[in-house]
Amino acid sequence: MSKVKYYYDSENLAYKRIKPQKRKKFAYIFLFLLSSLLFGFLCIVLLINTPYFETPKDKLLTGELESMKLNYKLLNRKMDLMTDVLSAIEQRDNNIYRIYFNTSPIPNEQRKEGFGGTNRYKDLEGFNNSELVINSNKKIDMLTKELVIQSKSLDEIVVLAKQKEKLLAAIPAIQPVKNEDLKRMASGFGYRSDPFTKIRKFHYGMDFTAKSGTPVYATGDGVVLKADNSLSGYGNHIEINHGYGYVTLYAHLSKYNCKRGQKVKRGDIIGYVGSTGRSEAPHLHYEVIKGKEKINPLNFYYGSISAQEYVEITKLANQENQSLD
Repeated sequence: MSKVKYYYDSENLAYKRIKPQKRKKFAYIFLFLLSSLLFGFLCIVLLINTPYFETPKDKLLTGELESMKLNYKLLNRKMDLMTDVLSAIEQRDNNIYRIYFNTSPIPNEQRKEGFGGTNRYKDLEGFNNSELVINSNKKIDMLTKELVIQSKSLDEIVVLAKQKEKLLAAIPAIQPVKNEDLKRMASGFGYRSDPFTKIRKFHYGMDFTAKSGTPVYATGDGVVLKADNSLSGYGNHIEINHGYGYVTLYAHLSKYNCKRGQKVKRGDIIGYVGSTGRSEAPHLHYEVIKGKEKINPLNFYYGSISAQEYVEITKLANQENQSLD
């Protein structure tokens, strides 16, 4: 039973019983229930938003987020390593390959130039880890761009290397007559005594004394321009166009072993020593022409003789003796 409550009536000098009012009672009950609901709601909100009370789904999402952060860090480390490796390749490309092939290096500003225009990473902004994701994407884009530039550069180097290989094969780099077939080096490049007039004049080639029928070799890769006796005084002669401005001439031959338009390789037998044309004795007159200028063939024998042989042939070629043509 509920307790009976009284109050003191001072006018009547007596205690009177307090009669409870139903409205107040219902109001108290409503206030109690309302406060209970508010308190419960606040507790739920706090439980949801506090890290100390995570649901299994929250724990799963948190684990995935930490895993993603770790993967991005590992990805960035790998990209840094790739950047270092690419940088080393770029250094070799500029300071070795391009210098060797006599071409301009690629400026560092061109290799490292960023992307202009609109913001490429706007869609990645506004997230909790936007900075990490954007930085990783920037690194990937820069690395991709540098790789494309370096790939194109290496393609260019390959082309230059092939051209260099062709150039090295085309340059007249051997003697047209083997040393073992030579009787002697009759005359070199420079002023010599003419065998017929005895007047001192410039000799534009080298004379190799050998027996008639001794093989004559192409000194570099090329195409036969002439195999005839159209030049006065040279007798039967051959001209080979080696490309890159180089032409070689082989004169006073006894016979040919090639024809006009034929492709030849360095070391191919193209003819045989003779004494045709304006010649005093069997020998090969050999000339090297670069850009229509006749130059000393002695400078091109690095492909077939030793250093000692080169010294000996230089001494003989520089003697001011009598030429044979």
